[in-house]
Amino acid sequence: MRPVHVADVTIGDGSLAFIAGPCVIESEDHALRMAVALSGVFRARDVPLVFKASFDKANRSSVDSYRGPGIEEGLRILARVRAEVGVPVITDIHEAGQAALAAEAVDALQIPAFLCRQTDVLVAAGRTGKPVNIKKGQFLQPHSMAEAARKVGAGGAGGVMLCERGSAFGYGNLVVDMRGLTIMRDLGYPVVFDATHSVQLPGAAGVSSGGERRFAAPLARAAVAAGVDAVFIETHDCPGRALCDGPNMIPLDEVAGLVDSLLRIHDAAGKD
Repeated sequence: MRPVHVADVTIGDGSLAFIAGPCVIESEDHALRMAVALSGVFRARDVPLVFKASFDKANRSSVDSYRGPGIEEGLRILARVRAEVGVPVITDIHEAGQAALAAEAVDALQIPAFLCRQTDVLVAAGRTGKPVNIKKGQFLQPHSMAEAARKVGAGGAGGVMLCERGSAFGYGNLVVDMRGLTIMRDLGYPVVFDATHSVQLPGAAGVSSGGERRFAAPLARAAVAAGVDAVFIETHDCPGRALCDGPNMIPLDEVAGLVDSLLRIHDAAGKD
């Protein structure tokens, strides 16, 4: 296992880390409020947190869907979150040309699942020297992520994490094969489990994706018992009014309880 250092957060050292935040930046005020609230939850438990929000959601179901504030404004907001709240920050990139610019504002880069085979994006992310979290495509078998990791590594990344977010199963449905967590971890990289995107129902609402958030917590508990290194949770203070992925995001006021249960499972399962 090669631990990854995202600023002062270490992922893959036997502890359980968390990546959490809203799906997309809805406003500067909202991003800051969410970061402050989440920072309080995790600092009270002395648990590592990396804050996540996207400046652009480039793969929305509809051309009319909200995508975010864009790269310039979005990165300015994320840099402010990092500086003022004092938490490491991760965000998605969608094009090779975004990598270097994003790396100036955040502590780690994330590759969306649909782009996990896009060589130019992966290599560009690696060239920034930042840690990179690669989401496994819904269409890939777990061991295929070895080549995605090699592409990022070829660029000289400051560490690679592999992220499970469910596999396509029929139309508009995802399933999680817990064997995949072990398979990807056996490749030698820390594994992140994305609890909320794993319960997404892609395109189920016609012009947007649906989701079954009630299954996010059970899947997260199973993944922690299986030995993942970090859990990815998208959360919102009012999911019903969220501008993206509301149906699968965890309500902010439920995050603390979920984290406590996951920490108990991690401690009971033991560390390796």
